[in-house]
Amino acid sequence: MHVPDGFINAPVSVATGAVAAAAVAVSLRGARRELAGAGGVHGAERTAPLAGLVAAFIFAVQMLNFPVAAGTSGHLLGGALAAILVGPYTGVLCVSVVLLMQGVLFADGGLTALGVNITDMAIVTTVVAYALFRGLVKVLPRRRRSITVSAFVAALISVPAAAVAFTGIYALGGTADVPIGKVFTAMVGVHVLIGIGEAVITALTVGAVIAVRPDLVHGARGLTKPLELRTSPLAAPVAQDDVTTAAREEQPAPAAPRRSTRPVWLGGLAAALICAGGISYYASASPDGLEKVAHDQGIDAKAQDHAAKDSPLADYGVKDIADPRLSGGLAGVIGVGATLAVGSGVFVVLRRRKAADAVAGPAAAADEQHSEKA
Repeated sequence: MHVPDGFINAPVSVATGAVAAAAVAVSLRGARRELAGAGGVHGAERTAPLAGLVAAFIFAVQMLNFPVAAGTSGHLLGGALAAILVGPYTGVLCVSVVLLMQGVLFADGGLTALGVNITDMAIVTTVVAYALFRGLVKVLPRRRRSITVSAFVAALISVPAAAVAFTGIYALGGTADVPIGKVFTAMVGVHVLIGIGEAVITALTVGAVIAVRPDLVHGARGLTKPLELRTSPLAAPVAQDDVTTAAREEQPAPAAPRRSTRPVWLGGLAAALICAGGISYYASASPDGLEKVAHDQGIDAKAQDHAAKDSPLADYGVKDIADPRLSGGLAGVIGVGATLAVGSGVFVVLRRRKAADAVAGPAAAADEQHSEKA
């Protein structure tokens, strides 16, 4: 659903760019809390690299177009997956990083339409999916299966929601004179089918991570309740010495050492590299949902060439490498590496700022108290 240059006019492109910039700014602040939400500064040390990995994984899986109808394919959008794994604010940033890398390096999605794409594919999908996910989790039994089912439904609905959002944006700023009713029907119809693929990928990925490390899944936090020691009100009175002894025995045990996230990180990276570097060669070559609708309905009448169409990695292939398998695989590996580096860099900076604020907070309070005493 990457919108090219020329589909949306300049005023609406600028407006969506402002919306996207504001959403990214808000997400930067929210992501700092989410990254530390699993255990303060130490929690951020674990989750920041994983957030970068989520961005790289989404980039890789987006290369795997799957057929959904005659002559039409679809691919993962990733908003639901990112929001459930690392949180909605961090999820917006993950998908935004992916869209930025795709537009700049691979000429996929117009540069003037970057605001449109972030608004549609990063913000709408993440917000809709996470809101629906949280609502389902609250009413379903507190089980791991409920998380997977909720992820499936949330991902399924998020894709046609993005199609509706695009239709609204096109109604405001479309450059071709096309009846908006036809655009709506065509976009929603094909993206309902694409949503099924999105739901399957999201549910399988979330389920796999929960099976291994449920503590790393943002949407599964609080899934299990801590054990509580209860005593019967009919129990016999206990002597004071026994109370003291029992109190000592009930002192909390030393915290268990934090489990390393390295196996999960390495496994996720391996999966991303395999998808982008190998399986992507077998992806469907049919146009995706937006491309198909644009061609059939005439939306692409004023489409413009991408500014980076002659870049070394344009169209997910390395320039001057004749072998398509090698060219596409190498481009995919480069894309995974670049997305991982940029995404991890963003989240590491946020982690360090959170750590600095945690240290500066008590120091500032102490200075203030000292000034009041003086």
